[in-house]
Order: sequence, then structure tokens, then C-alpha cells
Amino acid sequence: MSDDLAGRDGVVRFWERLGLPGLIDVHTHFMPEQVLRKVWAYFDSAGPLTGMEWPIAYRHDEDERLALLRSFGVLRFTSMLYPHKAGMAAWLNGWAAGFADRVPDCLHTATFFPEEGVERYVAEAVGAGARVFKSHLQVGAYDPNDPLLEPVWGLLAEAGVPVVMHCGSGPAPGKHTGPQPVGRLLARHPRLRLIVAHMGMPEYTEFLALAEAYPEVRLDTTMVFTDFTEDFTPFPVAERGRLAALGDRILLGTDFPNIPYPYAHQLHALERLELGDDWLRAVCHDNAKALFDC
Repeated sequence: MSDDLAGRDGVVRFWERLGLPGLIDVHTHFMPEQVLRKVWAYFDSAGPLTGMEWPIAYRHDEDERLALLRSFGVLRFTSMLYPHKAGMAAWLNGWAAGFADRVPDCLHTATFFPEEGVERYVAEAVGAGARVFKSHLQVGAYDPNDPLLEPVWGLLAEAGVPVVMHCGSGPAPGKHTGPQPVGRLLARHPRLRLIVAHMGMPEYTEFLALAEAYPEVRLDTTMVFTDFTEDFTPFPVAERGRLAALGDRILLGTDFPNIPYPYAHQLHALERLELGDDWLRAVCHDNAKALFDC
């Protein structure tokens, strides 16, 4: 882990320079080991999807990954996990609840899938203290407007529990990705605290417009602005003004550990946008602290 720890100094210098106590990362992955290994195998073979290699920078066991995040000064993080088929979500939620119990700096994370019983187990997760949910339209290949999910969205909107949703069409489009399905969802549930993962890449402009239209919509920075992502789906330079204007609703996300570059690079990519230290402080700590009251 020596190379990883050597990169720690750049992360710590970043938030110390800003006068922050540390970072809050709303998009990190912890999941059962057998599931994570399959996710890593997917990324190992992702070249045909992205046209480039996707090496996992932090391919360590769970204890090492936790130690790394803490050494970086990440104060709170998530255990983003998601099912690819029916029958998985309740089991994943049970694992995530146990993980949150033994890792108190992790925000208790849960997930769901359009299936019979989804309203029941989502309500159970909320009752057990789930602070954030993950919805992955690309991997799950489901429409967020599936009638089975309608009571779930209402429940989460009423409870004020945020949902991090992978709804953009990158790195590869899905049947139900893109801004249109999400727009229809928000039209029915305008108070839903939706966090658009990866800022909706590559449909950045359209998802920024949804955030402008719906005050509870937020976007996370996961992998956006980095050299890796700029090579195949660059963020439009013309939209940087909208980033500044939405500075109170953009949240730091990284995709740790499933990233093909050092953790510090995501932070440096945000810094080189030149949107100012106040913007960086809000994105990397203050916005998430206010949203999650942590």
C-alpha cells in the first residue's frame, strides 16, 4: 500500500489548504466481496465499452480500502451497491446495514429493484436508518418510471432520503438511461432528493437543466473533469458558468476504489476548473454536510 499512502499527502494538502476538516465523498463503493470481485472483473473487461483500459487503482481488501479513505481525510463516505436482477436488493441491504453498523463513518446505504415487495424492503431500510439509496439504471436495465417503483419514489421523497442515480448514458448507454426518463420521474416527484451520478455524463447539459428546474436535484462529480473521462466524454467548457451557479448542489463523488487513477486526481481536476475556493469547499464538504446533517 506504499504507493497509495504516498498519494495521501496530495489529498490532505488539498483540503488543508481550503481550511476544511476533511472531505465527504458521496460516491464510494463497498459491497460483499463476491459481488465486488464481479464488478472488478467487469471493469477489467471494460475496454470494448470505453475504448481504453480501466485498471482498478485501489484493488485492496476491505480493511485496506477503509484505512486508505481515512488516511486521505475522508470523514464520511457511502457503500454504493446495486442489484442487476430481481431478488438481490434485500440481501444487499442486509449486508449494507451490517457494514454501516461496524463502520460508523459510512453513511448507511441501501438500494432497490423494480420487483414485488420493493416498497416493503425500502420502507424497512428507511426505518433501520438508511441515509442514502443507490439506483443504477444502466446495470439494472430498468425504467425509473416502472409502476412497481412509484410508491418507492413517494416514500423516499416524503422521508427526504437522497438517491444517487446512475442515469446518464456513460460509459455505455442503457435502454432507460438519459435525461428523459428522469425528467418524467421528477415531474411526478419534484421533491425527490435526486443526486445525479457522474453529473449525468455524457448528457451534462440536459442534467444541469434538470437541476436548475428542480431545487432538490443535485449532481455528483464522480470521475467528471478527470483526464480519463475528458478523453472520451469531455465536460463542455461553455457550461462552467452553470457549475458555478449550482455550486450549492454539487457534491464530491469519486467512485473509489473503482477508479483508474489516484484519488487525488479527482480533486485536482476540480481545482483546475478555477471556480474558486468557496466553490471547492462547498462541493468537497459543506454541501454534503448540510444534506446529510453529518
